[in-house]
Parts: sequence; C-alpha cells; structure tokens
Amino acid sequence: MAFMRPLGDTGLTVSALGLGTVKIGRDRGVKYPSAFSIPDDQAVIALLARARNLGINLIDTAPAYGRSEERLGQLLSDRRAWVIVSKVGEEFDHGESHFNFTPEHARASVERSLSRLRTDYLDCVLVHSDGNDLDVLRQGTLEVLEEMKKEGKIRATGMSTKTVEGGLATLARTDLAMVTYNLEQRDERPVIDYAAAHGKGILIKKAFASGHLDPGHPDPVQASLDLILGTAGVGAVIAGTVNPDHLQENVAKARRACGESGGFGAGRWTLDAGRRTPDAGR
Repeated sequence: MAFMRPLGDTGLTVSALGLGTVKIGRDRGVKYPSAFSIPDDQAVIALLARARNLGINLIDTAPAYGRSEERLGQLLSDRRAWVIVSKVGEEFDHGESHFNFTPEHARASVERSLSRLRTDYLDCVLVHSDGNDLDVLRQGTLEVLEEMKKEGKIRATGMSTKTVEGGLATLARTDLAMVTYNLEQRDERPVIDYAAAHGKGILIKKAFASGHLDPGHPDPVQASLDLILGTAGVGAVIAGTVNPDHLQENVAKARRACGESGGFGAGRWTLDAGRRTPDAGR
C-alpha cells in the first residue's frame, strides 16, 4: 500500500500518517505518559513546515483541543494543501470536557470551526463521541452534518467512535469513522473490515496507545504501524507530536510500513482542489 492513499470513497487522498494537534492547543486533562509544553508560534510553524516537507497532508483538530483550531487558522499556510479533519460534540472549557450533541450545537460548532480555521470548508467533520455511540447517533447530529455537506461546508462526515456497534452504525450512514486500533487493542477490527468492504473511510486514533505501547518490544511504533497500515480499509493513522524529529521518525516508519524505502523524495506533491496526488513527472 502506498503512503498516499484514498480515504474510502470520499474523493480525498490522504497521507498514511496524519498530524494530530491536541498538543498545540491543550496540556490539561490529557493522558500522555510524560508532561509537555504547548509550543510557541514559531515552533508550530516549523512543525507544520516539516510535516509538509515529509509528505504529510492530513491534519486533525477539534474544539476539544483547546486553542488548536484557532492557532492552525493563524499559522497554516496554503490551506488547500491540507486535508483538515475537525469534530463536533465535545467542548473543553476551564480544564474540563463536556458534551453537547444537539443539532443546534453541531451547526454552531462547525460554523465556529470554519471561522477559527479561517476557511470556507472542512474536509471531514466527525462527531466526537463520549462513548455512548448509539445514543449519540439518535440525537440528530449526523443529520445536521449531512445538511452542511450539501451546503458545501463539509466534504465528508462521520464519527470518532468507541464501540464496534457504534462504528458499524456510523459507517452505514456516513463516509468514515475514526477508531482505536493498535498492537494492544484490536477489538474494533470489524469496523475496519466493514469499511474495506463498503468503500468507507477509516482513520486510526491511539495507534501508539497514547505512548503506552509495550516498552519491552524492540520497536513497538514500527510494529504498530506495520499492523495498522497493512490492514485493508485503513486510510491513515493520526499521531500527535510537537517534536519535529519524532515526526520525521514516525513518517519514516510509516513509509516503511507502506512498503516504501529510501528518503523522502516521494513526498513531493501537486495540489488539486484540496486533494494531493503524486507528481510523477518531477
């Protein structure tokens, strides 16, 4: 499988590794094994530039990630070069998360994300589930996202789910799902298999178990990427980091998992209406 790959039948082409951006907007209430500092603007600009140079075109954010959306809107250059994923349903205020899945909140949240990100469309919008996936699906949030898709404000819709039942129900009604899948957690594999059989998109969260993969494994990151990116139906892994060197290491391992070898020459891309395709002529 190639490093650049289709995200189901959405029409979007994404890098097999996407950049998660919780760490540029929020450092409270997160479950990473070690503390980190939110980087300043110049560090974020450098991180985004390194991601682009490495061939990454996928970026993941959310209202629940503190100031992530706002900072990306200020610091991203060439918006059309990026496939941007954001979410609705979870808010983070005063150090705590809370959820609102009403249709009215979903529409207001998307409009706010468009404003914060300084764009007139979002490539993907996912419902940020609280774990009660089937209950969330009954609240009308997805219907609003589909309306906004018809209005041209969203290109693809789905949900970040936490259960197999929720993932399957989401894919029966939408374009994609974001699921947990790694060396230690494989119970959501049926959702990925359904996606592969029905042309749906899959994004993977917690590919490295939020930094808690087996420390006794000689290279747990490579092993996890080999498993995930070798699984039919997977579009991309979302991995968060604020360290450019760690990002480069992860891209090298993702490319290896995709069967590529050598340097990053394959990371040069042309742009087409917000989609990236290999520039075979250069």
